[in-house]
Parts: sequence; structure tokens; C-alpha cells
Amino acid sequence: MTEAIETPRYQRLLATEDLVREYHLAGEDITALDHVSMNILPGQFIAVVGRSGSGKTTLLNLLAGLDKPTSGRILLEERNMSDMSERELTEIRRKKLGFVFQSFGLLPLLSAFENVELPLRIAGMNTKEREQRTKDALEVVGLSTRSHHRPYELSGGEQQRVAIARAFVHKPVLILADEPTGELDSVNAYSIFGLFKEMVRNQGISVVAATHDSTLLAMADQVLELHDGKLAEREHETFRYRD
Repeated sequence: MTEAIETPRYQRLLATEDLVREYHLAGEDITALDHVSMNILPGQFIAVVGRSGSGKTTLLNLLAGLDKPTSGRILLEERNMSDMSERELTEIRRKKLGFVFQSFGLLPLLSAFENVELPLRIAGMNTKEREQRTKDALEVVGLSTRSHHRPYELSGGEQQRVAIARAFVHKPVLILADEPTGELDSVNAYSIFGLFKEMVRNQGISVVAATHDSTLLAMADQVLELHDGKLAEREHETFRYRD
């Protein structure tokens, strides 16, 4: 079992304690996560790496409350997510978590502005505050002048910036990103990770990003490696992961 980094309990934003996730497929028991313990602090950028099938997506799904662990606990602001109802988890995802995906996940018929604004509409925010927050979010990602363009009129890097703006427009405490640079070239990938770094530094949002790109790891505050469901911390200068 990997020991969690020692951190005063009241300082943790999110923590996992002896997290296990097992599946039963085709008559075989598969351990996707094996006693994973970790702490995420406010304003921290964590990169999670590992080969395909190592458990990265399973971990992010559990942190998002989209799946439940077989055993162990997930504590968000010291509240056990496993004890929450589906309604409570939906509220957590709506108010406290943001999500960024490899495939961007933008609605093709909506403009960049409308895509970013959508979570605020769903939350019932009034028009004036909704529009101001959306403008501010697009400015942070450098797309103020492209706000009325639809996704097909934007480059891949621009589409991912829109997705990031949408992920933090409601001011979450944590953004979970699953291979956010997987469909981008190296220049855009570096830019996206730089944007995460700025958000962590300037806005105090924590980011957990799963990535295969070892060239981006130096930008993270902490690098964690998943191998066969087990977690280990790796030093930036010695990390040489290859899929």
C-alpha cells in the first residue's frame, strides 16, 4: 500500500484512503485500483501518468463521484463521497467540480460563448451574472475575440480552451482532466498545460490531469504514476514514462 503524503487533515481538499476498485468480467476478478491513498491540496496541479489500463480513468471517475469504490474512502472537504446520495453527488459535480475531456465535448450548434455559458444556465444563474462570468472565463483562456464562433470554426487548441473555460466558469474547487492534450500537437498541448498552471496559481483551483505526455510533467506540482492499479509518486527529474 502506498502511504499518502502527510498533510494536516484540515488542509486537504480531496483525499483517497485505501481506495480499491474491483470488477468481475468474464468470470475473472480485475483490480483496477489497489489501495490508492493520496491527498490533493487547494491550489495544486497534479499529473497522473500510467500505461493504458493502469487505472487512470477509473481513478478520475471515482474522484468525480461517477463510480463507487469497492472499498476505501474518497473525502471531498472531509465529506465521504461514498455516503452521498446521487442527488448530493450531482450537486457536487455541478458546483464544486469541473471536467475536461480529450474529445473536448462541445455542443456543435452552440457558439463558444454559449458552450461556456451552458452550465450557468442549467444552474439557474441570472442573465447579468451569467454573461459576465462567461466573458471573464473566455478572457482567461484568451478567446474573447472568438466567442461567437462555433466549434467547427475553431482549431483543436481553441476548442480545448473553450472546454477549459466551461470547466471553471462556475468557479469549482477542483478540475478533473482526462487526457486533455491527447488530440493536440505539442505546441497546443504545452499551452493547455500552461493554462492549467496559471489557473492553479492565479485562481487557486486544484487540477488533476491524466496524461501520456511526459514532456508536460515538469509543469505539474506533483507527478503520480499508476502501475497495475498501484500509486507511486515520482520525481520530475527522474521520471521517464513511455507508453
